[in-house]
Amino acid sequence: MQDDALIRLSARAAAAGIARGAFTAEALATACLARVAAREGAVGAFAHLDPALALAAATACDRAAPRGMLHGIPVGVKDIMNTADLPTEYGSRLYAGHRPASDAACVALARAEGAVILGKTVTTEFAGRSPGATRNPVNPAHTPGGSSSGSAAAVADFMLPLAFGSQTAGSVVRPAAFCGVVGYKPSFNLIAIGGTQMQSPSLDTIGVFARDVADAAWFVAALTGRTPLLPAHPAAAPRIGRYRAATADQADAATRAALDRVAAAMEAAGATVVAREPFPAFDGLDTAQGIIMQYEGARNLAWERTAPAGLITEETRAILDAGAAIASETYDAARQQARAARAQVDSFFGDCDAMLVPAAPGEAPRGLDWTGDAVFNRVWTLLHLPCITVPAGRGPAGLPLGAQLIAREGNDARLLAIALLAETALAAG
Repeated sequence: MQDDALIRLSARAAAAGIARGAFTAEALATACLARVAAREGAVGAFAHLDPALALAAATACDRAAPRGMLHGIPVGVKDIMNTADLPTEYGSRLYAGHRPASDAACVALARAEGAVILGKTVTTEFAGRSPGATRNPVNPAHTPGGSSSGSAAAVADFMLPLAFGSQTAGSVVRPAAFCGVVGYKPSFNLIAIGGTQMQSPSLDTIGVFARDVADAAWFVAALTGRTPLLPAHPAAAPRIGRYRAATADQADAATRAALDRVAAAMEAAGATVVAREPFPAFDGLDTAQGIIMQYEGARNLAWERTAPAGLITEETRAILDAGAAIASETYDAARQQARAARAQVDSFFGDCDAMLVPAAPGEAPRGLDWTGDAVFNRVWTLLHLPCITVPAGRGPAGLPLGAQLIAREGNDARLLAIALLAETALAAG
């Protein structure tokens, strides 16, 4: 099989091909590395790449009996996740050349399932707001989103089929929308987070990128051993709420039209879509999320905040300083507001299986100085809900748009089946 055909296979199809001997893990890794060599100069998805190490891991897979679901599959690792055999610099000069002694839990779990770690993908500094050098693969004049910039871009540009991200506000869902791939943020703590640099323990969640819903589900099922996450078929006749939050007017016309298309396609495929108006119990949650994230971030990165000038960006330092200035009483009130809102989640969903909402205000913004607004992500992350972005066409500038589906905490399997319905219905339409 030619390199271009190999890199365009789904992860599941690639695993099946390796298992039946149609091609080797080494051939797949070689094809991915060739794509990286051809495109990395334009995209800048990788913080660290060691082709010899990746090929050695792939060759070892070919010489061994299959170890798990991910046997021989190349995976990208966001550079806030520790790797014992590659540098982990957290997107910051402060950690230049840093070599952890062990893998992050999610990386270790992926390796145990036979994954080939292709390289470390670019993150914003400490998974915050200060961007790295990654560009949107659809149009390099635009941001890929953040903080999981390199992971989203690498998957979108066929450099690898799967990659890790993390989300504290919108760092999986938003870059997936901007780059035109699937981004799945599971329920809080579904994927083990040990060994990943923490910003906000109340919010930080490991997520994944893939090019289709089934691959995203398959990846997380492999990492967690939760095979019920694998959708056997699209959800049958789900009830979907078309939720209009108080912030809904921040979505541009193209995004609203994309959500209309998704809703119509799902209805044609058997779903019931009903309008849902703003939910008062969630008022002010975006502010509460920001308080919690900044307060915890300043304290979890207390040492980094003291770094000499030039070793962290001034943008990061200003954010950490602002977080350090938040009073504990303000933080405690935000935490209480979040707890009270989580107790209202069942009332919010009512008889709906999932809600359909924007993934981002619009297409990826032009320029690389800003990774975009998390206005449509903060509340769902704060509530610990599973969220997934499904590609939903292109906007007026020709850049991808995404539609976000959310479900109750712990209802990841149902969410994935509904997302598969949306994806299948859009493809059929």
